[in-house]
Amino acid sequence: MPHSKYLPEKMGSAMIEPSGSFEAGSYQSFKLTYTAGYFGIDDTGSIKVVHRFASDMGKPQFDDPSAANYVSVVASNAAVLHIEYDMKRNIRPWDKTLYIKVVRGFLREGDQIIVHFGDRSGGSPGIRIQTFCEHSFEFRVLVDAIATYNYVELPQQPEIAIVPGKPSLWKAVTPTTRRVGESFRLSIKAEDRWGNPSDQCDQTILLRSSAAISGLPETITMKPGARAVVIEDLTVHSQHQYLTIDLFDQESKLLATSNPLRISNESELLPFWGDLHGQSEETIGTNSAREFHQFARDLAFLDATAHQGNDFQITNEFWRHLNDLTQEFNQNHRFIAFPGYEWSGNTGLGGDRNVLYLQEGQPIHRSSHALVDDLSDIDSDANSASDLFARLQGRDCVIFAHIGGRYADVKMAHDERLETSVEVHSAWGSFEWLVEDALEKGYRVGIVSNSDGHKGRPGASHPGATKFGSYGGLTCMLATELTREALADCIRKRHHYGTTGCRMILDVSAKFDSDAELFDSDPNLGDTDSRNTRSAMMGDILCCKDEAFSLQIDAVGSAPIERIEIRNGLQTLETWRPYNEADLGHRICVTWEGSEYRGRGRETIWDGVAILSNNTFSKLEPINRYNIDKRFEQTKPEKLEWQALTTGGHGGFYATLESKDQGILSIDTELVKADIAISDIGYEDMIFEAGGLGRKIRVFRLPDDNLHYQVKLDRRISLVDDRDNAIYIRIVQQDGHVIWSSPIYLFQ
Repeated sequence: MPHSKYLPEKMGSAMIEPSGSFEAGSYQSFKLTYTAGYFGIDDTGSIKVVHRFASDMGKPQFDDPSAANYVSVVASNAAVLHIEYDMKRNIRPWDKTLYIKVVRGFLREGDQIIVHFGDRSGGSPGIRIQTFCEHSFEFRVLVDAIATYNYVELPQQPEIAIVPGKPSLWKAVTPTTRRVGESFRLSIKAEDRWGNPSDQCDQTILLRSSAAISGLPETITMKPGARAVVIEDLTVHSQHQYLTIDLFDQESKLLATSNPLRISNESELLPFWGDLHGQSEETIGTNSAREFHQFARDLAFLDATAHQGNDFQITNEFWRHLNDLTQEFNQNHRFIAFPGYEWSGNTGLGGDRNVLYLQEGQPIHRSSHALVDDLSDIDSDANSASDLFARLQGRDCVIFAHIGGRYADVKMAHDERLETSVEVHSAWGSFEWLVEDALEKGYRVGIVSNSDGHKGRPGASHPGATKFGSYGGLTCMLATELTREALADCIRKRHHYGTTGCRMILDVSAKFDSDAELFDSDPNLGDTDSRNTRSAMMGDILCCKDEAFSLQIDAVGSAPIERIEIRNGLQTLETWRPYNEADLGHRICVTWEGSEYRGRGRETIWDGVAILSNNTFSKLEPINRYNIDKRFEQTKPEKLEWQALTTGGHGGFYATLESKDQGILSIDTELVKADIAISDIGYEDMIFEAGGLGRKIRVFRLPDDNLHYQVKLDRRISLVDDRDNAIYIRIVQQDGHVIWSSPIYLFQ
């Protein structure tokens, strides 16, 4: 769009060989041939071959013909070429750039530049192509024929299709709570090794439930071409604490177990699962906005979503198109699509915010028109977060603070009338410091988690192979019904919790000895109605005259629960584990976590080695190893080598030791080096600080088997009287997923 429009038909042509469809994440070899047009390319002129920011195709290298991702470039007339690769050398979203400059000589019409991506002539396995699906993956070619560094896009661009691989991981999804006799769905899919729903399934699946379900067939069959199967109109006619559904193949091998489903006699509020933040190819993501909504509804099995494109890339035409799409896809009691956008202001002006409207036809107040050429509505811009809040006063919308490339600075700008939540997790990482910033300032906010997915997979946002080091999150909204109004009311009341992508059943409630005053909205904002109560749920704001109250936690995990942290604001009151010291066995856990700092370059590299002396590893399991092309290898019985990064979340491994208490564990990373006596590894975390923003390595011991999926806790919590008591919990599951409840806010 912002490139020169000067005579593109005279700038040449490009073609790719081979063309067609290729498996996501596979190694391939392509020859891109650029043929110069009428102008040729003058001395010091150049071409760019660019890919989207979201693409995680292997990074081209030019030095080792035998290694992966080797790229060679030649000119047919022997002109001397200078070649560089830069991750950000072109206008977004086409950031990733192979830059080819003619430094000696020139090209006439008909001369060619031949680029071999994944040149195999020297033994290279090829170039690893993008790990996620895209029906029109472009090798976009831009031409600076006249050596002005003003590029023209070719009118026809070479492209391939990237398609799913074979099924690798099966998934079964149900709601997490339904009432007795109320209908629900079971949704089934198989993903390839990179998280793409596979269309190559040819499988008869046996279904077995832990409780009687009316309408559940004994088997289903998935045929090639189908990416999911949904079984409708299932019911359970008696109350159950929870049930699960197992999938087996015809040899009785377990393929998957569904998330837990609770069947309740009475439940005023029901949980609805959403990913309220993602982008499509019209901004900086992949695949179309229509495909975005289709994936969320049909392949991620969400109840709600919101397309949140960067505002400075949303043209007026695209804004109208987005509103048409949300109106089309929004269906009460089936699937909710919110119209909205990501306000993408510079960090110094407040950082990213997400705006969700309840109706179509609302204005877009951009942070800038940086990539929107039509300046006719520039007066409607809101260049700072404070300007945005002022513009949106009186609008029927909700806002949450977000951290992506830019981070939201809630200490600089915040409006509690509009911005009722903060996003602590996305595919960019986990950012608990954002809620801590809010609590430090005394704000009363809820916690959400979403994906900010750029790879066209809202609600099932696998990070692929780039700096997105985390699986995208989900928000569970506890609402009266599945409508925009009910979900917005839930968000405004903070009746929700966030996860790093799992679907856990979670209730966090308070019980009081005497009447507490429950406010309909935040009393700090002015007069509001209230009522007396002896109980409260996550997100509630209350005045409590008691010195202490009972905190009740009821959690059912999608995997065994490793720990629960009970927090009051910035203080952790207790770390509870479902086992005691007498249960500890041969199994230890090593995790790394944290980030460099708050900005874009927050990635922390944890590449390292663990070596046992006088002991061996009998079993090793990675934690949160989503970048599966990174090494995780037991090279000797006593040695593990890995490559890993974190962007605020955590990774690591579980190790079962041959000898329970014998020997020394040596950990060697750039940031942490430690020698630890195995006999010293116990119930409590051993912590090795690494600076930065929460960077550390933890080492602790576990039981050999942890089967604690369900936890019910009742804790007596004393209140402090000089500030808000922001009571919330953080849960870690054994599979690496993390869950945060929104706080209950109590003051005296």
